[in-house]
Amino acid sequence: MSLKIRLARGGSKKRPYYHIVVADARAPRDGRFIATLGSWNPMLAKDSEQRVVLDAEAVKDWIAKGAQPTDRVLRFMAEAGLAERATRSNPNKAKPGKRAQERAAERAQKAADAADAAAAE
Repeated sequence: MSLKIRLARGGSKKRPYYHIVVADARAPRDGRFIATLGSWNPMLAKDSEQRVVLDAEAVKDWIAKGAQPTDRVLRFMAEAGLAERATRSNPNKAKPGKRAQERAAERAQKAADAADAAAAE
């Protein structure tokens, strides 16, 4: 059985509140879970201490048992100093694609041609 440490949504409409739970990976998001490890209230200010609450000992125990945190929970754990988060560095992500570079080069060429024509007159 593969275990996940993930978020289960609670709260009312447009006022989310999440429980950080350990659940079977096949269980639905808000369905059956094994244990509650903490909570996350995104409605609170980012610098509030009550925004993310984690039971550090329980988290360590479940990770030792093989539970895998989701990306969002891993971010919370890294902020609390409970886990290392691998940085995803892709320096080429922000660069335009091949076709976009070709179109930009064409536009630059047309602008240069127009400038030459205006200077020649």
